[in-house]
Amino acid sequence: MPDIIRQEVPFSTKVSSGEIAPSLAPCCTISIQIYPDTPATNQDETELLNFYNALKPYIIVFTASACTLIIEIVAGRILAPTIGVSLYTWTSIIGIVLAGISLGNYLGGRVADRYPYPKTLGIILLASGVASIAILPIDHFASDSFLPLPIIPRIVMLTITLFLIPAIILGMVSPVVIKLRLSDLTETGNVVGKIYAVSTAGSILGTFLTGFVLVQLLGTRLVILIVSLILVAMAVIFGNVWRAWRPNAVLAVLFVAVLGFGVWADGLDNDCERESNYYCIKVRARDIEDREVRILYLDALLHSYVDIKDPLFLHYSYEKVFGDIAATVAHKNPDMDSLFIGGGGYTMPRFLEVMFPDVSVEVVEIDPEVTEVATEYLALPRDTSIITYTEDARTKLQELPKGKYEFIVGDAFNDVSVPYHLTTLEFNEMVYGLLSEDGVYALNIVDKMHSGRFLRSVVSTLQQTFPYVYVMRDDTNWDGDTRYTFVVTASRQPIMRSDIVDANRVTERGATVAHFMPDAEFSRWMEGGRFSILTDDFVPVDGMLAPLYLESR
Repeated sequence: MPDIIRQEVPFSTKVSSGEIAPSLAPCCTISIQIYPDTPATNQDETELLNFYNALKPYIIVFTASACTLIIEIVAGRILAPTIGVSLYTWTSIIGIVLAGISLGNYLGGRVADRYPYPKTLGIILLASGVASIAILPIDHFASDSFLPLPIIPRIVMLTITLFLIPAIILGMVSPVVIKLRLSDLTETGNVVGKIYAVSTAGSILGTFLTGFVLVQLLGTRLVILIVSLILVAMAVIFGNVWRAWRPNAVLAVLFVAVLGFGVWADGLDNDCERESNYYCIKVRARDIEDREVRILYLDALLHSYVDIKDPLFLHYSYEKVFGDIAATVAHKNPDMDSLFIGGGGYTMPRFLEVMFPDVSVEVVEIDPEVTEVATEYLALPRDTSIITYTEDARTKLQELPKGKYEFIVGDAFNDVSVPYHLTTLEFNEMVYGLLSEDGVYALNIVDKMHSGRFLRSVVSTLQQTFPYVYVMRDDTNWDGDTRYTFVVTASRQPIMRSDIVDANRVTERGATVAHFMPDAEFSRWMEGGRFSILTDDFVPVDGMLAPLYLESR
């Protein structure tokens, strides 16, 4: 067999049969083998090799950028069960990932100038695979490590711990690829422009693919595992890993060790019953009030208590107030039409279905997996008379018949997780149009009575549309300023507490729970604090609830 002649050539070098282009840049190379005096390859093979060499850098940056954005989008789902999803969470994720990419771009440029070889790229890609798979076992242990910290430092530190290193390493890919791709300085602008255009296209694909398909189809942990395997595969295919076998052998062992540790520590396991595009959905059992109930968690938020044997069981105080209002409306309209904005554990829709069999119940629930979990784990019958629309309430309400509903419940707000587009003046006008002349709109709001701004803002915004707006709770503590879940009701006709008492007596529900804020107290309260009219153009809900969020974590 003839001796093998080895020579390193740039990504962009065109190779002819039996020869090497004589003018080569001293860097930016891949390794090829040429056998002297062997028969020339055919023209098709040569053109295919040239096409492969031309396409290779773009495949690398496209895939690496897609992986970066996949990790960034998945980051929100990984953090949600621990610290929830808020403006603070996404601010931290976006800022830290961008910081990592920026630092990676700088370090990648320095490394590319000093070590301008394909094997350098291989090391970087393999290291990014190791850093990506390490997210899962680290998350398993790091989530509790920062619990003593206030919520914002906790979010920032957890995000840094999990996602900064992968972002830095992946950020190094593009500068190294550019260095390897350049063979003529006169083409610098063209090459750099193409590389970053393709890189951005990869980021776009990674964003849409993750948000619309991957998370719901595969779950976050499997997505991270696949990303890490893709990066390792790219290192093997494009990175000349055999030419730097010592560091790559160390990284390969580290990858296997981290993966094995993750499996051993259950870091790859997902404790969600369902993982949708909106939530990590969990169901847990607990004994409460001498009964066994099932608890629905949506991300980090406890959403519903459900007694699967007793659909009339209501745990939360605001649910009991809802029950009083529902009984009042149903007493006047035995065959009323009701609409629930948000399904959750289907606690109130099931209560209404069983308590008042002649009532029509419709639910608008954006997440189909929430409804499926309610059916599978929370005793929502598959043959239920409840009609569910799987759609965002803001779009669905535009399609529903005007003036049809006697009772509409806004139950899409949970804790401080507020779909702000369901709080605005424009949305209230849509609800108003759907209500019958004696219809009632009720929604639950979490805030502090006096120092909070959100409750007052919701009330003042409703007053722009409805002639009668009331604040209700299950006691008469109107002087306290602790965190509480209030019920706000709005209607075209006045609501009297005597009507609620009479309805509860007739329906044999027992003592009335709902208490109205007295008119004089209501006037003083509205005049005693700041509030805003919430509109589609101005709805600063996150800012209003920020103090409550910081205090609750």
